[in-house]
Amino acid sequence: MFESITLLQGLAWGVYIAILATLLRALPGDMLANSKKHQHLLFGSAACLFVLWLFRAGIYQGLNVHFLWLTALTLVLGYRVALLSASIALLGVTLVGKESWSMLGVNGLLGLVLPISLSYLIYNVSFHKLPRHFFIYVFVCAFLPGAMMIALKMLTLGGYYWLENIHEWEVIRDNYLILIPLLLFPEAMLNGMTMTLLVMYKPSWVYTFYDKFYLNDKH
Repeated sequence: MFESITLLQGLAWGVYIAILATLLRALPGDMLANSKKHQHLLFGSAACLFVLWLFRAGIYQGLNVHFLWLTALTLVLGYRVALLSASIALLGVTLVGKESWSMLGVNGLLGLVLPISLSYLIYNVSFHKLPRHFFIYVFVCAFLPGAMMIALKMLTLGGYYWLENIHEWEVIRDNYLILIPLLLFPEAMLNGMTMTLLVMYKPSWVYTFYDKFYLNDKH
């Protein structure tokens, strides 16, 4: 099942597993065990991500592109549950052969932990430093970070492949990084529209949205 693992891949495995173990210990187990709503959101989101991540394009091994949808996931579920849900989806696409087992740690760190952490950081900074307005929530917390996160993931993963000498820099630049401008707006729209619709029709599903801050007393 496992291919030969390099030192960096082994380190990434270790760090990713340590993060997940810490995450699971910090999760309120009774909430997930007793709340049907949280169970449905956790596993329903993982299923949606799994299906979305099955659709990808690429020429060279590892240099494939797909939408992330992780900024919206973070806003809906919160940091810890979002990372758990995304990890379930990553495990699923790895099990079906869309990703390699040797890359699980790297994909987990660069493709999940980094974008989810930065998306949640942007949300927190926005919540505390900017006016709490519906449009700021959608554009600053969902639309813009969505574009930023897919660019960040592709840049860091491209850098990893170059550092490991898996592909030449010219191959990475001309067949992977060159696609970033084409993906920025669609990824931003996917996250922005998701949050717009959820806040309008299912605000109770959104962990980070509070009516009393974003809607009440707004003129």
